[in-house]
Amino acid sequence: MKFSRLTPMLWTNELEATIEFYTQVLGFELDEYNVDWGWCSLSKDAVAMMFAKPNEHVAFDRPYATGTFYVYTEAVDELWLALKDRTTIFYPIENFAHGMREFAIKDNNGYILQFGRELKEDETVSTT
Repeated sequence: MKFSRLTPMLWTNELEATIEFYTQVLGFELDEYNVDWGWCSLSKDAVAMMFAKPNEHVAFDRPYATGTFYVYTEAVDELWLALKDRTTIFYPIENFAHGMREFAIKDNNGYILQFGRELKEDETVSTT
């Protein structure tokens, strides 16, 4: 049995604001949007995400996730410069002992998105 990909579907009561954040701030494309279903699909390069308004049978008061969503990108420094003054920073860009250069933001719902790449041979780990 082969899995071909994973696309998270996250709940939000702010679907239109989420579409705006992902398209205008992060540069995603809106692939599909169904107002009647309260659902959308967005993508950027090899990354895809879906968002939906929770149905009326589910107790939902706010967006939540028990972890983060990690996006690998070689352009982590350029992305940091583009996002650092436009988003809520969860932690700033840094070189970590686990071998990654990364930073994290919160989207308009409070979901945490991490962006990172592997450290290059000549890069050292941050000590702060």
